[in-house]
Amino acid sequence: MATTASQPFSLDCTRCSRLAAHLAGVRAEHPDYHARPVAPFGDSKPGLLIVGLAPGMHGANRTGRPFTGDHAGILLYETLHRYGFGSRAIAIDPGDGLVLQGCRITNAVKCLPPENKPLPAEIRECNGYLRTELETLAPAAILVLGTVAHQAVLRALNHRLANFPFAHGARHKLDSRTQLFDSYHCSRYNTNTRRLTPEMFREVFADIRKYLDQRR
Repeated sequence: MATTASQPFSLDCTRCSRLAAHLAGVRAEHPDYHARPVAPFGDSKPGLLIVGLAPGMHGANRTGRPFTGDHAGILLYETLHRYGFGSRAIAIDPGDGLVLQGCRITNAVKCLPPENKPLPAEIRECNGYLRTELETLAPAAILVLGTVAHQAVLRALNHRLANFPFAHGARHKLDSRTQLFDSYHCSRYNTNTRRLTPEMFREVFADIRKYLDQRR
């Protein structure tokens, strides 16, 4: 697997022409939306890094904060609060006072993709940002929400995908200090169809909380 070059996050990134053009169109239609790359959010020295897929149209793409203001964030932030990672259970907008404790949230792709489906080339292009985050933060636990995020983390850390198959509730030892935890994405589709239930999501977080507490 080729090594991904590290890159510092840029709010002005336009490296993916399709995504840049899409965001320009969104800004024209919704001038009050953030509609730019979405920066990570949370603790600067997290034990847990959560990696999602990409900003949602009326969530992070609107508010400028991951999983904030849309359906996908409802279960995530309620669960973070339940397990001591968040100061409140609801995420409305960046001015709501929410603080993450020991946790940080980012996305495999920092820009809103058309139909919420980034192309493989766009995922690879954005992988340098994720690699920089992983190298800088060195989290003890990484929670990936879905297969795309799972594979993006493995690519950023130069691991063979075949060695770490994705499965909800799975746990993978990446090295002596880092564990990777898998979960289905907390999207509206997954929660409405009950592919992912609150109980299933909480079981993953209980495993993470136990792992982090044992490391202290």
